[in-house]
Amino acid sequence: MNIKATKGFLLIAMMSLLAWYIAGIEAVKALSLSSLIVGILLGMVYANTLRSRQPEGWDAGIRFCSKRMLRLGIILYGFRLTFQDVVAVGAKAVVIDCLIVVVTLLLGIWLGKKMGIERETSIMTSTGSAICGAAAVLGAEPIAKGKPHQTAVAVSTVVIFGTVSMFLYPLAYRLGLSDWLTPQQMGVYTGGTLHEVAHVVGAGNAMGASIATDSLIVKMVRVMLLVPALLAMSWLFSRHEGKSETAKVNVPWFAFLFLLMIGVNSFLKSQWGGEAWLTTALHIIEIVSTFMLTLAMTALGSDTSVAKFRQAGAKPFYLAGALYIWLVIGGFLLVKAIV
Repeated sequence: MNIKATKGFLLIAMMSLLAWYIAGIEAVKALSLSSLIVGILLGMVYANTLRSRQPEGWDAGIRFCSKRMLRLGIILYGFRLTFQDVVAVGAKAVVIDCLIVVVTLLLGIWLGKKMGIERETSIMTSTGSAICGAAAVLGAEPIAKGKPHQTAVAVSTVVIFGTVSMFLYPLAYRLGLSDWLTPQQMGVYTGGTLHEVAHVVGAGNAMGASIATDSLIVKMVRVMLLVPALLAMSWLFSRHEGKSETAKVNVPWFAFLFLLMIGVNSFLKSQWGGEAWLTTALHIIEIVSTFMLTLAMTALGSDTSVAKFRQAGAKPFYLAGALYIWLVIGGFLLVKAIV
Protein backbone atom coordinates (compact mmCIF):
# COMPACT_ATOMS: atom_id res chain seq x y z
CA MET A 1 0.00 0.00 0.00
CA ASN A 2 1.13 3.58 -0.68
CA ILE A 3 1.14 6.34 1.94
CA LYS A 4 -2.44 7.49 1.26
CA ALA A 5 -3.81 3.94 1.29
CA THR A 6 -1.96 3.31 4.56
CA LYS A 7 -3.73 6.32 6.08
CA GLY A 8 -7.09 4.81 5.08
CA PHE A 9 -6.08 1.52 6.67
CA LEU A 10 -4.95 3.28 9.87
CA LEU A 11 -8.26 5.18 10.02
CA ILE A 12 -10.21 1.91 9.95
CA ALA A 13 -7.77 0.36 12.44
CA MET A 14 -8.29 3.21 14.92
CA MET A 15 -12.09 2.97 14.62
CA SER A 16 -11.80 -0.81 15.07
CA LEU A 17 -9.72 -0.38 18.23
CA LEU A 18 -12.38 2.02 19.51
CA ALA A 19 -15.06 -0.56 18.64
CA TRP A 20 -13.04 -3.22 20.52
CA TYR A 21 -12.89 -0.95 23.59
CA ILE A 22 -16.59 -0.04 23.47
CA ALA A 23 -17.59 -3.69 23.08
CA GLY A 24 -15.69 -4.47 26.29
CA ILE A 25 -17.81 -2.08 28.36
CA GLU A 26 -20.15 -4.06 30.63
CA ALA A 27 -23.29 -2.19 29.55
CA VAL A 28 -22.49 -2.95 25.90
CA LYS A 29 -21.74 -6.59 26.71
CA ALA A 30 -25.17 -6.84 28.32
CA LEU A 31 -26.69 -5.85 24.97
CA SER A 32 -24.68 -8.63 23.24
CA LEU A 33 -23.05 -6.08 20.93
CA SER A 34 -19.76 -7.57 19.74
CA SER A 35 -16.86 -5.51 18.41
CA LEU A 36 -18.03 -6.47 14.92
CA ILE A 37 -21.45 -4.87 15.42
CA VAL A 38 -19.98 -1.80 17.11
CA GLY A 39 -17.44 -1.54 14.28
CA ILE A 40 -20.02 -1.43 11.53
CA LEU A 41 -22.05 1.14 13.49
CA LEU A 42 -19.00 3.39 13.85
CA GLY A 43 -18.28 2.89 10.16
CA MET A 44 -21.82 3.88 9.21
CA VAL A 45 -21.58 7.05 11.28
CA TYR A 46 -18.36 7.91 9.46
CA ALA A 47 -19.90 7.09 6.05
CA ASN A 48 -22.72 9.57 6.58
CA THR A 49 -20.64 12.35 8.11
CA LEU A 50 -16.94 12.66 7.26
CA ARG A 51 -16.49 10.13 4.42
CA SER A 52 -17.32 12.72 1.74
CA ARG A 53 -14.40 14.87 2.94
CA GLN A 54 -11.95 11.97 2.99
CA PRO A 55 -8.93 12.18 0.62
CA GLU A 56 -9.55 9.93 -2.40
CA GLY A 57 -6.33 7.98 -1.95
CA TRP A 58 -7.53 6.58 1.38
CA ASP A 59 -10.15 4.41 -0.33
CA ALA A 60 -7.60 1.73 -1.25
CA GLY A 61 -6.73 1.19 2.41
CA ILE A 62 -10.40 0.91 3.35
CA ARG A 63 -10.99 -1.61 0.52
CA PHE A 64 -7.99 -3.58 1.80
CA CYS A 65 -9.77 -3.93 5.15
CA SER A 66 -13.16 -4.86 3.67
CA LYS A 67 -11.69 -7.46 1.31
CA ARG A 68 -8.27 -8.80 2.36
CA MET A 69 -8.77 -8.51 6.13
CA LEU A 70 -12.20 -10.12 5.86
CA ARG A 71 -10.83 -13.09 3.94
CA LEU A 72 -7.82 -13.49 6.23
CA GLY A 73 -10.09 -13.26 9.26
CA ILE A 74 -12.40 -15.91 7.85
CA ILE A 75 -9.46 -18.20 7.00
CA LEU A 76 -8.16 -17.93 10.57
CA TYR A 77 -11.72 -18.48 11.84
CA GLY A 78 -11.24 -22.04 10.63
CA PHE A 79 -9.08 -22.66 13.71
CA ARG A 80 -12.22 -22.35 15.85
CA LEU A 81 -13.83 -25.30 14.09
CA THR A 82 -13.22 -28.98 13.51
CA PHE A 83 -14.64 -31.40 10.95
CA GLN A 84 -16.73 -32.82 13.78
CA ASP A 85 -18.46 -29.42 13.93
CA VAL A 86 -19.04 -29.53 10.17
CA VAL A 87 -20.52 -33.03 10.36
CA ALA A 88 -22.77 -31.88 13.22
CA VAL A 89 -24.35 -29.28 10.92
CA GLY A 90 -25.31 -32.14 8.63
CA ALA A 91 -26.14 -32.85 5.00
CA LYS A 92 -29.57 -31.26 5.44
CA ALA A 93 -27.95 -27.83 5.74
CA VAL A 94 -26.10 -28.43 2.46
CA VAL A 95 -29.41 -29.30 0.78
CA ILE A 96 -30.91 -26.05 2.09
CA ASP A 97 -27.92 -24.09 0.72
CA CYS A 98 -28.35 -25.64 -2.72
CA LEU A 99 -32.11 -24.98 -2.79
CA ILE A 100 -31.69 -21.37 -1.68
CA VAL A 101 -29.01 -20.65 -4.28
CA VAL A 102 -30.89 -22.24 -7.21
CA VAL A 103 -34.32 -20.80 -6.36
CA THR A 104 -32.95 -17.30 -5.65
CA LEU A 105 -31.04 -17.19 -8.95
CA LEU A 106 -33.98 -18.40 -11.04
CA LEU A 107 -36.51 -16.23 -9.20
CA GLY A 108 -34.32 -13.13 -9.47
CA ILE A 109 -33.67 -13.47 -13.20
CA TRP A 110 -37.38 -14.16 -13.87
CA LEU A 111 -38.56 -11.23 -11.72
CA GLY A 112 -35.97 -8.94 -13.29
CA LYS A 113 -37.30 -9.76 -16.75
CA LYS A 114 -40.90 -9.18 -15.63
CA MET A 115 -39.96 -5.84 -14.05
CA GLY A 116 -38.12 -4.65 -17.14
CA ILE A 117 -34.74 -4.46 -15.42
CA GLU A 118 -31.57 -4.78 -17.52
CA ARG A 119 -30.45 -8.40 -17.70
CA GLU A 120 -26.96 -7.58 -16.40
CA THR A 121 -28.34 -5.88 -13.29
CA SER A 122 -30.81 -8.71 -12.64
CA ILE A 123 -28.13 -11.38 -12.92
CA MET A 124 -25.66 -9.61 -10.63
CA THR A 125 -28.31 -8.68 -8.04
CA SER A 126 -29.67 -12.24 -8.02
CA THR A 127 -26.20 -13.75 -7.69
CA GLY A 128 -25.35 -11.42 -4.82
CA SER A 129 -28.59 -12.25 -3.00
CA ALA A 130 -28.26 -15.99 -3.64
CA ILE A 131 -24.65 -16.58 -2.63
CA CYS A 132 -22.39 -14.07 -0.89
CA GLY A 133 -23.33 -10.46 -1.48
CA ALA A 134 -20.87 -8.05 -3.05
CA ALA A 135 -18.25 -10.75 -3.66
CA ALA A 136 -20.75 -12.75 -5.72
CA VAL A 137 -21.80 -9.63 -7.64
CA LEU A 138 -18.18 -9.00 -8.59
CA GLY A 139 -17.76 -12.67 -9.48
CA ALA A 140 -20.75 -12.53 -11.82
CA GLU A 141 -19.73 -9.22 -13.41
CA PRO A 142 -17.40 -10.65 -16.12
CA ILE A 143 -19.99 -13.28 -17.02
CA ALA A 144 -22.97 -10.90 -17.16
CA LYS A 145 -20.74 -8.26 -18.81
CA GLY A 146 -22.14 -5.65 -16.46
CA LYS A 147 -21.30 -1.98 -16.76
CA PRO A 148 -19.72 -0.14 -13.79
CA HIS A 149 -22.94 1.62 -12.79
CA GLN A 150 -24.89 -1.68 -12.97
CA THR A 151 -22.33 -3.34 -10.72
CA ALA A 152 -22.54 -0.44 -8.26
CA VAL A 153 -26.34 -0.70 -8.15
CA ALA A 154 -26.24 -4.48 -7.56
CA VAL A 155 -23.64 -4.17 -4.81
CA SER A 156 -25.59 -1.36 -3.15
CA THR A 157 -28.83 -3.33 -2.93
CA VAL A 158 -27.32 -6.49 -1.46
CA VAL A 159 -25.19 -4.54 1.03
CA ILE A 160 -28.23 -2.57 2.19
CA PHE A 161 -30.46 -5.63 2.76
CA GLY A 162 -27.60 -7.68 4.21
CA THR A 163 -26.84 -4.95 6.73
CA VAL A 164 -30.51 -4.72 7.72
CA SER A 165 -30.57 -8.49 8.29
CA MET A 166 -27.46 -8.40 10.44
CA PHE A 167 -29.35 -6.31 13.01
CA LEU A 168 -32.81 -7.79 12.40
CA TYR A 169 -31.96 -11.48 12.91
CA PRO A 170 -30.45 -11.18 16.43
CA LEU A 171 -33.29 -8.84 17.46
CA ALA A 172 -35.96 -11.21 16.11
CA TYR A 173 -34.25 -14.17 17.78
CA ARG A 174 -34.37 -12.46 21.17
CA LEU A 175 -37.95 -11.26 20.70
CA GLY A 176 -39.42 -14.70 20.07
CA LEU A 177 -37.93 -16.38 17.00
CA SER A 178 -36.03 -18.64 19.40
CA ASP A 179 -39.41 -20.19 20.28
CA TRP A 180 -39.71 -21.30 16.65
CA LEU A 181 -36.12 -22.26 15.84
CA THR A 182 -33.55 -24.19 17.86
CA PRO A 183 -30.01 -22.72 18.08
CA GLN A 184 -28.85 -25.15 15.37
CA GLN A 185 -31.77 -24.23 13.11
CA MET A 186 -31.09 -20.53 13.70
CA GLY A 187 -27.47 -21.07 12.70
CA VAL A 188 -28.52 -22.81 9.48
CA TYR A 189 -31.15 -20.11 8.81
CA THR A 190 -28.65 -17.29 9.35
CA GLY A 191 -25.91 -18.82 7.23
CA GLY A 192 -28.33 -19.89 4.53
CA THR A 193 -30.10 -16.57 4.03
CA LEU A 194 -27.86 -13.61 4.93
CA HIS A 195 -26.01 -11.94 2.07
CA GLU A 196 -22.40 -11.20 3.07
CA VAL A 197 -20.00 -13.45 4.99
CA ALA A 198 -19.32 -10.44 7.23
CA HIS A 199 -23.05 -10.06 7.94
CA VAL A 200 -23.30 -13.74 8.91
CA VAL A 201 -20.32 -13.40 11.23
CA GLY A 202 -21.77 -10.26 12.83
CA ALA A 203 -25.28 -11.67 13.29
CA GLY A 204 -24.03 -15.06 14.45
CA ASN A 205 -21.72 -13.59 17.07
CA ALA A 206 -24.59 -11.48 18.40
CA MET A 207 -26.66 -14.63 19.02
CA GLY A 208 -24.06 -16.83 20.71
CA ALA A 209 -21.07 -19.06 20.01
CA SER A 210 -22.96 -22.15 18.82
CA ILE A 211 -25.12 -20.16 16.38
CA ALA A 212 -22.04 -18.27 15.16
CA THR A 213 -20.24 -21.55 14.42
CA ASP A 214 -23.14 -23.23 12.62
CA SER A 215 -24.04 -20.11 10.62
CA LEU A 216 -20.49 -19.60 9.37
CA ILE A 217 -20.09 -23.23 8.29
CA VAL A 218 -23.40 -23.09 6.39
CA LYS A 219 -22.43 -19.74 4.87
CA MET A 220 -19.01 -20.99 3.73
CA VAL A 221 -20.66 -23.97 2.01
CA ARG A 222 -22.90 -21.42 0.28
CA VAL A 223 -19.87 -19.34 -0.71
CA MET A 224 -18.26 -22.38 -2.31
CA LEU A 225 -21.40 -22.83 -4.41
CA LEU A 226 -20.33 -19.62 -6.17
CA VAL A 227 -17.87 -21.64 -8.25
CA PRO A 228 -20.38 -24.11 -9.79
CA ALA A 229 -22.98 -21.33 -10.10
CA LEU A 230 -20.64 -19.09 -12.11
CA LEU A 231 -19.45 -21.99 -14.23
CA ALA A 232 -23.06 -22.93 -15.00
CA MET A 233 -23.98 -19.34 -15.89
CA SER A 234 -20.90 -18.99 -18.06
CA TRP A 235 -21.79 -22.15 -19.97
CA LEU A 236 -25.45 -21.16 -20.39
CA PHE A 237 -24.65 -17.64 -21.61
CA SER A 238 -22.03 -18.96 -24.02
CA ARG A 239 -24.61 -21.32 -25.52
CA HIS A 240 -27.25 -18.58 -25.64
CA GLU A 241 -24.88 -16.21 -27.44
CA GLY A 242 -23.48 -18.93 -29.68
CA LYS A 243 -19.95 -18.65 -28.30
CA SER A 244 -17.67 -21.53 -27.47
CA GLU A 245 -15.38 -19.69 -25.07
CA THR A 246 -16.27 -19.32 -21.43
CA ALA A 247 -16.07 -16.14 -19.40
CA LYS A 248 -13.49 -15.76 -16.69
CA VAL A 249 -14.66 -17.20 -13.37
CA ASN A 250 -13.41 -15.71 -10.08
CA VAL A 251 -12.80 -18.64 -7.73
CA PRO A 252 -13.33 -17.82 -4.00
CA TRP A 253 -10.06 -19.43 -2.86
CA PHE A 254 -10.42 -18.14 0.68
CA ALA A 255 -13.35 -20.53 1.19
CA PHE A 256 -11.10 -23.50 0.43
CA LEU A 257 -8.35 -22.14 2.69
CA PHE A 258 -10.98 -21.84 5.43
CA LEU A 259 -11.68 -25.55 5.04
CA LEU A 260 -7.94 -26.29 5.07
CA MET A 261 -7.59 -24.49 8.43
CA ILE A 262 -10.47 -26.57 9.81
CA GLY A 263 -8.50 -29.66 8.75
CA VAL A 264 -5.32 -28.37 10.39
CA ASN A 265 -7.20 -27.58 13.60
CA SER A 266 -8.89 -30.99 13.59
CA PHE A 267 -5.47 -32.67 13.29
CA LEU A 268 -3.86 -30.52 16.00
CA LYS A 269 -6.68 -31.17 18.46
CA SER A 270 -6.66 -34.90 17.74
CA GLN A 271 -2.92 -35.03 18.50
CA TRP A 272 -2.38 -32.41 21.24
CA GLY A 273 -5.89 -31.46 22.34
CA GLY A 274 -5.01 -31.20 26.05
CA GLU A 275 -1.73 -29.30 25.68
CA ALA A 276 -1.49 -25.80 27.17
CA TRP A 277 0.63 -24.49 24.28
CA LEU A 278 -2.07 -25.38 21.77
CA THR A 279 -4.79 -23.74 23.86
CA THR A 280 -2.70 -20.56 24.09
CA ALA A 281 -1.88 -20.56 20.38
CA LEU A 282 -5.52 -21.04 19.39
CA HIS A 283 -6.58 -18.24 21.75
CA ILE A 284 -4.11 -15.84 20.12
CA ILE A 285 -5.32 -16.85 16.65
CA GLU A 286 -8.92 -16.25 17.78
CA ILE A 287 -8.06 -12.71 18.95
CA VAL A 288 -6.26 -11.93 15.68
CA SER A 289 -9.14 -13.34 13.64
CA THR A 290 -11.74 -11.36 15.59
CA PHE A 291 -9.80 -8.11 15.14
CA MET A 292 -9.41 -8.75 11.40
CA LEU A 293 -13.15 -9.29 11.15
CA THR A 294 -13.75 -6.10 13.15
CA LEU A 295 -11.57 -4.24 10.63
CA ALA A 296 -13.68 -5.69 7.81
CA MET A 297 -16.98 -4.81 9.46
CA THR A 298 -15.86 -1.24 10.19
CA ALA A 299 -14.73 -0.82 6.57
CA LEU A 300 -18.03 -2.28 5.34
CA GLY A 301 -19.94 0.19 7.51
CA SER A 302 -17.90 3.08 6.11
CA ASP A 303 -19.31 2.22 2.66
CA THR A 304 -22.94 2.15 3.84
CA SER A 305 -24.31 5.64 3.33
CA VAL A 306 -27.72 7.14 2.64
CA ALA A 307 -26.42 7.86 -0.87
CA LYS A 308 -26.39 4.09 -1.51
CA PHE A 309 -30.18 4.07 -1.32
CA ARG A 310 -30.44 6.87 -3.86
CA GLN A 311 -27.86 5.29 -6.14
CA ALA A 312 -29.65 1.96 -6.27
CA GLY A 313 -32.79 3.37 -7.89
CA ALA A 314 -36.30 2.00 -7.53
CA LYS A 315 -36.57 -1.14 -9.68
CA PRO A 316 -33.33 -2.89 -8.65
CA PHE A 317 -34.23 -2.06 -5.05
CA TYR A 318 -37.65 -3.69 -5.52
CA LEU A 319 -35.99 -6.75 -7.04
CA ALA A 320 -33.52 -7.07 -4.18
CA GLY A 321 -36.40 -6.50 -1.74
CA ALA A 322 -38.48 -9.29 -3.31
CA LEU A 323 -35.51 -11.66 -3.11
CA TYR A 324 -34.94 -10.58 0.49
CA ILE A 325 -38.55 -11.46 1.38
CA TRP A 326 -38.06 -14.86 -0.26
CA LEU A 327 -34.86 -15.46 1.70
CA VAL A 328 -36.44 -14.48 5.02
CA ILE A 329 -39.72 -16.37 4.61
CA GLY A 330 -38.69 -19.15 2.20
CA GLY A 331 -35.48 -19.83 4.11
CA PHE A 332 -37.40 -20.06 7.37
CA LEU A 333 -39.87 -22.56 5.91
CA LEU A 334 -37.06 -24.65 4.39
CA VAL A 335 -35.19 -24.80 7.70
CA LYS A 336 -38.34 -25.78 9.61
CA ALA A 337 -39.18 -28.46 7.05
CA ILE A 338 -35.72 -29.99 6.57
CA VAL A 339 -33.48 -29.44 9.60
